This record gives sequence, C-alpha cells and structure tokens, in this order.
Amino acid sequence: MYVKICGLQTPETVAAAVEAGADAVGFVFAPGSPRTITAELAATLGREVPQGVETVGVFRNQPIDEVVRTARLASVTTVQLHGDESLADMARVRDEGFRTLRAFSATAYNALKASEKLSWDSERILLDAVEPGAGVAFDAGVLDGGSPHGFWLLAGGLTPGNVTQLIAELHPLGVDVSSGVESSRGVKDIKLIQDFVRAVKQ
Repeated sequence: MYVKICGLQTPETVAAAVEAGADAVGFVFAPGSPRTITAELAATLGREVPQGVETVGVFRNQPIDEVVRTARLASVTTVQLHGDESLADMARVRDEGFRTLRAFSATAYNALKASEKLSWDSERILLDAVEPGAGVAFDAGVLDGGSPHGFWLLAGGLTPGNVTQLIAELHPLGVDVSSGVESSRGVKDIKLIQDFVRAVKQ
C-alpha cells in the first residue's frame, strides 16, 4: 500500500515521514494554502529524502510553464496537478522529465463520462474529498460509478483512526494524507505521521 504524506514544511516532519516508511512526501506550491512553501525550501528539504521516495510538488490551476519552472527549482521528482488540467498538460509535464499525479475531487471524477474515465485510467490519479485540504472525510458512498481501474490514491480527511476502514471499503492502491496528521491547521505532528503510516502498512 503506497503512502504519501503531503504538505510538509520542516526537516523534522520530512524525516519522520521517510523513517516511518512513506513512499512519497509532498510539498505544496499552490497559492492560498497554509502549507504552501517556496521552491527553494522544498529543494532543501528534498535533499534529505532518499532515492526511491518520491518528492511531489502540488500545484492547482497554475500555468504549466510556471509549474515546470517551479518543479525544476524545487528538484521534485513528481508533479501533482490538482485543478482542471488536461491529459495534454499531463503529457507536457512528463515530457519535461517528471512523473505525474492528477487529483480530482470525488464529485469531479463522478461527473466524467465513461470514455473520459477510461482515458484517465492510464494516468496515476488521486481522488479527494469535495474540498481538498479541508480535512473533510471521504464519503465512500460518493463513488456511485465505481472506483478508478488504474493506479489511484485515496485522499480526503484520512486519519490514523479511519484509514484502514476506508481502504477496506474502496480498495485504492495507496493513500494520501495532509490535515489528518496535523496538530493544528498546517502544522504536522510527528506522532500522527508515524501512527498513520503504521496503520496503513499493517
């Protein structure tokens, strides 16, 4: 089970995520989030991440040229697009040498036509609650059309206490957490990070 810990801002929390066994650590570059950091800080934090653990830059409805430029400055391995980006945008980012991850709210994913879902099945995608980053728990019943068929991560209000139940109900290939491992909004808690990864991996 793949685990991504997102919205990290300090060396201590990055180290805690890696030592706990996370497969990816995420840095937010989308404006307006309490977790947003600079590309320079992300590059510094990423130097301590071992090879084999993805470093993910998270963007939302930003120009693709800006995304690529920031991702290069931050030295991340992966770009997560969390807005209205197209399949062509995903291909452009990959052409620039990055792995990709495309996030949808559950509502947006449900609204896709069957043919559109089929096109996205070849991408790595993430399904989030209706309001990303707000800590609202993912409602398993919202996926009325079924879960994606390819590689997909579950996100949205996950905590050490509810993640195993949601995995059992929805069968994602991995999970992504941010607010669920925070002591207050935007402030990561090392023990919660450890508890979350342990709950998923066990």
